[in-house]
Amino acid sequence: MSKISEPVLKMAREAKESARVTASLSSETKNLALITMAERLSEESEALIAENRKDLDGAGAKGLSGAMIDRLRLTEQSIGDMAAGLREVAALPDPVGMVTSMWKRPNGLQVGRMRIPLGVIGIIYESRPNVTVDAAALCLKSGNSVILRGGSEAFHSNLALTGILQEALRSSGIPEKAIQIVPTTDRTAVEELLTMEDYIDLIIPRGGEDLIRTVVRLSRIPVIKHYKGVCHVFVDASADIDMAVDICFNAKVQRPGVCNAMETLLVHSGVAPEFLPMAAEKLSEAGVELRGCERTRAILPGIGEAAEEDWYEEYLDLILAVRVVDGIDQAMDHIAVYGSLHTEAIVTRDYHNAQRFINEVNSSTVLVNASTRFSDGFQLGLGAEIGISTTKLHAFGPMGLEELTTTKFIIYGDGQLRS
Repeated sequence: MSKISEPVLKMAREAKESARVTASLSSETKNLALITMAERLSEESEALIAENRKDLDGAGAKGLSGAMIDRLRLTEQSIGDMAAGLREVAALPDPVGMVTSMWKRPNGLQVGRMRIPLGVIGIIYESRPNVTVDAAALCLKSGNSVILRGGSEAFHSNLALTGILQEALRSSGIPEKAIQIVPTTDRTAVEELLTMEDYIDLIIPRGGEDLIRTVVRLSRIPVIKHYKGVCHVFVDASADIDMAVDICFNAKVQRPGVCNAMETLLVHSGVAPEFLPMAAEKLSEAGVELRGCERTRAILPGIGEAAEEDWYEEYLDLILAVRVVDGIDQAMDHIAVYGSLHTEAIVTRDYHNAQRFINEVNSSTVLVNASTRFSDGFQLGLGAEIGISTTKLHAFGPMGLEELTTTKFIIYGDGQLRS
């Protein structure tokens, strides 16, 4: 056994042992631990920022983009947000033990389904130290144990955060191995982790498309994933123009380097001459580069030409592809061909079109008259988000507590025998 294999196997075994304990913890015990974590994060904010500074100092040498550095940075505000997320998860209903349905068979058997934890969850992620806290919180509240493997760019930050979380577990009487982080930047550790199907029940990768595809290729364990977020906003013929401009601006500019930012804007030809100049002016003032189809460039002659590959592109930057379409059917056809099943929005005052868009667009989150940026577990009331799934087994869209559980059958009898 290699020097990497042995410690990773030990972590996996300890996680599985811990999962037997976390599965049966009371809601009160879990909530107390989460609140203790929040308090400890706030108390240790200066130390966390100092550890994070070590990662930031190395970010330039590693050639990280501005968006990646933004995700990496810890501040008093972001630490406060993590603490608030912990308290929000503590306040959420506990799904473990919830009986979701119950029915009676003709022979008198009472049959039901009850929510139970998945077991051990492996999270592999890049850049964002907040994922360490979000993932730990959701896994603990849902009765799971978790093995975290953050990117090398956030190594010092993640170790410091995990140490604080484990200290809170100990003080709450919970095995500290319920939350573990792989203590090495060696990529071999990830490869080893992905082979341990006897101990780990689910892998959730969070990061760039290359990372996720590599995890899917190497893993022997089921993987929840989304490769990228090519998110669309369709401005319908009946749209309130001012509302549409504001929604599109927010969807693209508010935080362009995230997976729920708008990457392609689709505009009905009936409102394009009025809407596009207004939207382009506001977007351009924010530094957005527009790339348009031929019909778009006839209205906005100063912008660049959109190539075929632009419709597939997740820019994660201040770049936006724009296409004029002749109606909702053409808009939905475009999304069906180029979309990534992540998030789509329609801006419309037409109830029929709103319902068609909701019913016929096959993405994990579909919005009417709201920014794509709301495709987020916290914004949707799930508490801190474990990730977004664009697969349909077993979750679709932003994943919260319930998505970290499954159901088992429970049966109450009175001596029934099968004939």
